[in-house]
Amino acid sequence: MRFRSIPDTLLAFFLRLSRYVFFAAVTFLPVAAVAQDLSIAAAADLQFAMQDITARFQQQTGKKVLVVYGSSGNFAQQLRSGAPFDVFFSANLDYPRGLEEDGLIDPGSIYIYARGKIVLWVLNGSSLNPGAGLPVLLQSTVKKIAIANPDHAPYGKAAVAALQSEHVYERVKEKLVLGENISQAASFVTAGAADAGIVALALALSPNMRDKGKYAEIPASDYPAIEQACVILRSAKNKEVARQFLLFIQTKPSQDLLRQYGFDVALATPHR
Repeated sequence: MRFRSIPDTLLAFFLRLSRYVFFAAVTFLPVAAVAQDLSIAAAADLQFAMQDITARFQQQTGKKVLVVYGSSGNFAQQLRSGAPFDVFFSANLDYPRGLEEDGLIDPGSIYIYARGKIVLWVLNGSSLNPGAGLPVLLQSTVKKIAIANPDHAPYGKAAVAALQSEHVYERVKEKLVLGENISQAASFVTAGAADAGIVALALALSPNMRDKGKYAEIPASDYPAIEQACVILRSAKNKEVARQFLLFIQTKPSQDLLRQYGFDVALATPHR
């Protein structure tokens, strides 16, 4: 039984609301961050894993951590404009490298903490079988497909690459609905505003999604590796706490949490 899509007016509301929330979060961060020991800009796919990791860090160290989630490309732009973060967790390596080239990071601090994965996800009750792979999106019942905006979201770039690899992109590109980040793209599908979504495995395994739908992993050979990296900003006001947090990310308990959310941490390594 096919579920009904929410009208385009609601989809437009989602887009406007999320843009406002992101703008407000960044705009008012300096006020909120006054009482924090560490401020982190993190890719949206990390939301649930990072909540667990920061909770443990705060419990063990007594340090207060503020995390703002969004798209990696938008954060990179904000950081170039002086956004007041201490640490940046990107969904790919390219944005931290770009900041390094611009002299905006603490030298030698880039750390590849995980490799991300993408999945095809649909709501429970959908007639679509994600196990059939991306060609299932060619079915006439599919009117909207949610992905993150490939212009600034690494998971969106991976989604487009996978669609192209499976030779379906040209036939479905008019159906694509772009979220500002991968979390928003996932919310379109969970709300019924899209018939299917290509989202991060980390979100498919999250409490918000794991009982609401079904998914199948997209072969890693279909898209470039999503090497996710973090970095300490040169302008960080709390560098010692930032270094302490990056070391905490490399501990076995933190890596185990990342694995629980579908990240591959076997290749986690400092970037040379």
